[in-house]
Amino acid sequence: MADKDLAGRKALVTGSATGLGRSIALRLAERGADLIINCTRSVDEGEDTVDACNKLGAQAQLVTGDVSTEEGCARLAEAAGAWGKLDILVNNAGITRHARDHSDLDALSRQDFLDTYAVNVAGPFLMMQACRQLLDAAHKESGRASAVLNVSSIAGVTGIGSSVAYAATKGALNTMTLSLARALAPAIRVNAVCPGFIGTRWFKDRMDEEQYNRMEEGVAKSAPLGVASGPDDIADSAVFFLTDASRHVTGETLLVDAGTHLGFAPLSAR
Repeated sequence: MADKDLAGRKALVTGSATGLGRSIALRLAERGADLIINCTRSVDEGEDTVDACNKLGAQAQLVTGDVSTEEGCARLAEAAGAWGKLDILVNNAGITRHARDHSDLDALSRQDFLDTYAVNVAGPFLMMQACRQLLDAAHKESGRASAVLNVSSIAGVTGIGSSVAYAATKGALNTMTLSLARALAPAIRVNAVCPGFIGTRWFKDRMDEEQYNRMEEGVAKSAPLGVASGPDDIADSAVFFLTDASRHVTGETLLVDAGTHLGFAPLSAR
């Protein structure tokens, strides 16, 4: 049984019906936090995540809402407003337009860029804007800085990834993390986690099983640590930023990619 060090704290995780968002939500529930689970369309999966959190002893609820809109963010903030505070905000919701050949400039349209920016960059900003008073209220109540975690990507550091648009949005999110960590201190801490490959339906839905297994094997062979990460692996690192273990940390981006940013694995590991 996990230590209930987050008992009494209130958390909102966007895009948390599946994948990494679900894994982070479950980690928070294990440690005693109450939760708002969010999705736009994956309602059945969102209800499953709520049930899983409740079974861990949390009080969880599902709130649908598109974080790329002010209306969607306001709906989420209104739900959190019933608590009168928000200790933890995880900006996990994200989208991409798959165009892995970055030299093919015709693979992306202007609208592809605008749509990706709306969710991946404007979304986290709008969520912090909508929840600012609740985050401040949690700080005022406890004397402890509230924690915001932006889920970025190694793409925002290295320029690799599913598309030029996706990488650009994650680079912007990293910069925004720095700006708001400085601007919102001392009441609110703002950090980012930058995963590499994560074995979720982001990839699985685009491939058959053989293609996916081949890709996962290739990722593991090329990573210095010799592994391909799953959502639980990233969540274990991400939750550090949401606990008192990181109480003196703000404005940081943590790369969690099995060392992929370092280059290929040594020959001895291949």
